[in-house]
Amino acid sequence: MGSAFDPLVTATEDLAAVNSAPPLSNLTQEELKKIAAYKAVEFVESGMVIGLGTGSTAKHAVARISELLREGKLKDIIGIPTSTTTHEQAVSLGIPLSDLDSHPVVDLSIDGADEVDPALNLVKGRGGSLLREKMIEGASKKFVVIVDESKLVKYVGGSGLAVPVEVVPFCCDFTRGKLEELFRDSGCVAKLRMKIGSNGGEAAPAVTDNGNYVVDLYLERDIGDLEVASEAILRFPGVVEHGMFLGMATTLIVAGKFGVTVKDRFG
Repeated sequence: MGSAFDPLVTATEDLAAVNSAPPLSNLTQEELKKIAAYKAVEFVESGMVIGLGTGSTAKHAVARISELLREGKLKDIIGIPTSTTTHEQAVSLGIPLSDLDSHPVVDLSIDGADEVDPALNLVKGRGGSLLREKMIEGASKKFVVIVDESKLVKYVGGSGLAVPVEVVPFCCDFTRGKLEELFRDSGCVAKLRMKIGSNGGEAAPAVTDNGNYVVDLYLERDIGDLEVASEAILRFPGVVEHGMFLGMATTLIVAGKFGVTVKDRFG
């Protein structure tokens, strides 16, 4: 494993496999996301099977792949979308698609993350697509993660935002309570994710692409050993999967006000 990636450093420091661009201090967060996404697409080669990520950063990578296909700079690409939203985007852009049943080995996946810790562990799935993302990205030879610098944290859950857990609808409040109790020492508050109905109607549980619900874990303190935490979460029968992606990212691309940083886990 490469050296630890300190979320407080800039692209000017001596990290493994670093590429730096001119200062980007005048750009918006959305523009930084696009820069990171375009950098990630440089890893794509003709003939690859590509995992297409989900979210506000990954959508730029999907659009860029489509653009390069239209220009003839990429050929024979097959995309495997990680959500129905990405599937719809890719279809609209003319990207040929498949799935893991037909292509069980993915050459490269590109996706964003909600958090990245110093060891390149991730929190993903705040958009609700964590199960399909983990299946596809876990089947990938290389997994490139693209973020802007606001997503860098000292520890998983360190942003104060949710660590999502996908659960079955049956007795979901029972499962929610068990998850909250599990991390009580870390000040955990577990909430069932709700979605406001159309036209301001009554709120109902948010439903994933797989027909499940999401329990969001809000942590005040570090939960410690992430592998132990992962095993403990998955031990509950009502849990389908969690949004901690541990040891999966092979490359991290960060766009920030000081430039673009590329960190290789094995560099």
